[in-house]
Amino acid sequence: MSHPGTTSAREPFRERRPQFWQVAKRCCQIAASVDVAFFFLFHLLGSPILAWVNVVSVAMYVVAYRALGRQQNGLAISLIWAEVIIHAGLGIVLIGWEGGFHYYLLMFIPALFVSMRLRAAVIALAGLWSYYVALHLLMWFIEPLQPIAPGALLGVYLFNLSVVFAMFSYLSFFYLTMVTAANRKLRRMATTDSLTGLFNRRHMTYLVEKELARFQRNGNPVAFLVLDIDHFKAINDQYGHELGDRVLEDVAGIIKAQLRTQDLIARWGGEEFLAVLPDTRIQSAQASAERVREALMTHDWRAPNGERIDITISAGVSEFRRDDDLNSAISRADRALYRSKERGRNRVELETV
Repeated sequence: MSHPGTTSAREPFRERRPQFWQVAKRCCQIAASVDVAFFFLFHLLGSPILAWVNVVSVAMYVVAYRALGRQQNGLAISLIWAEVIIHAGLGIVLIGWEGGFHYYLLMFIPALFVSMRLRAAVIALAGLWSYYVALHLLMWFIEPLQPIAPGALLGVYLFNLSVVFAMFSYLSFFYLTMVTAANRKLRRMATTDSLTGLFNRRHMTYLVEKELARFQRNGNPVAFLVLDIDHFKAINDQYGHELGDRVLEDVAGIIKAQLRTQDLIARWGGEEFLAVLPDTRIQSAQASAERVREALMTHDWRAPNGERIDITISAGVSEFRRDDDLNSAISRADRALYRSKERGRNRVELETV
């Protein structure tokens, strides 16, 4: 009879965190199964009122489950809230605080902050605390209305404790998974270009600085390729930005396919790409750039109307030197790239002394 979900009426939470609602559906199934067990348990213990309360609870969870499937989240959460609050209250009043029904109320606490705006969560938390304390104080002044034998009461307590323990474990695993996934997504957004999936300029700078520090220690060669798509603005102007984006994605994929796994590749800006090749001399880097250029020329580029498009790339190559820093090494590759543009494009040029 336990489920922690809730949401803000002003915010369609399914759109922000759909996995939460999948967990909500699963918890409805688990809670309904627990209530079925309670139905038979309380019949055996001679508490028919609580037994039939569980029939109503199962029906509420079935309706909530179906509502979640139809994305009627407000209705589902209202039913879940009502079921847990009323059921826990009845359990406490009928057989006593020692039955452990109050534990189910505590399960709402983490879900409030996951599924609500902060202000709404704090208000709901205050209401939940007030209800919890009120029930506890009430049982100081009244006796349980349908007390059961001490041994049976211990059994109910252990059953409730076990269910809540299992549910908290399950939900903790869900929250951990959700936070881990969010962190992975944030890391990916912070380090990669959203269109091409290559490293972004900021993260590439960080990685290259580390690579150059390694060069300073052991002297292994490091080569730089700066590659630029020829006449890219004309492609955008003639065929539209949607095709331009697709060209950038495909070019990024071709560059990645033609270089090695250990090579660092980034979208350096606009239609320009930077590749850093560890343990590579300038002649080998030139050969790598030529492979990329030839692969682009043989690729079948098509406009939406089926018209063939010629996509080429120009490249400049440099090699890191002892007296270099990152900017100077890239600047030499940039100058080589400009020469390739001046000499007709679709070519690879090496740095000059």
